[in-house]
Amino acid sequence: MKKIGIIDYQLGNLFSVIQACEKTGINAVLCTQASHLKNLDGYILPGVGSFGEAMNNMQSSGMDIALKAEVANGKPLFGICLGLQLLFEKSEESDDVNGLGILKGRVKKFQKGNDASGKIRIPNIGWNTLEFSNREVRLKNNPLSEVSEDDYFYFVHSYFVETDELDCVLTYTHYHAIKYVSSVFLNNIFATQFHPEKSGEKGLDIYRNWSNLINQE
Repeated sequence: MKKIGIIDYQLGNLFSVIQACEKTGINAVLCTQASHLKNLDGYILPGVGSFGEAMNNMQSSGMDIALKAEVANGKPLFGICLGLQLLFEKSEESDDVNGLGILKGRVKKFQKGNDASGKIRIPNIGWNTLEFSNREVRLKNNPLSEVSEDDYFYFVHSYFVETDELDCVLTYTHYHAIKYVSSVFLNNIFATQFHPEKSGEKGLDIYRNWSNLINQE
């Protein structure tokens, strides 16, 4: 069985991610420094805390460079919530801090107020559905291949990704009139804006599917 490293950038509680790995049979270990990323078969980048603090902590430990190198060498990466946002270049949350830049795009903040569809609240908290970017990607072998557009997943976030690199977009989600990227899948990179580990059995199935895909390699 492949060994997966959970990136610990010293923010928040990783218990739910660890528990999801245990429930789905993923052999996972915590990585708190760059040297821990060696000799692993893949990585989970969880999502808790602020963009700037997360990147600063990763940079101070050297895990940003180490993780980018491993991903560039083809190691699978599963990002969750903030872990999705960190894959991109910049965020309005921390304009002076660079993201990992593994994918091209920018993270923007939801704006409070009213639109034609109702009152926009920040953060966006609750259950929502996924809209696949196109039929071709819907049928592609990916961790969401068994997900229906009627299935609901749990979101909690104030920021969302915008990208012109549409080949990486797996799904979108609607928050009032805003249509934003809710998951990406490109080569060895998979990430979700929602929290699969907090989304019941359907969310745990995503962990299982991701694990099965990388164990087939």
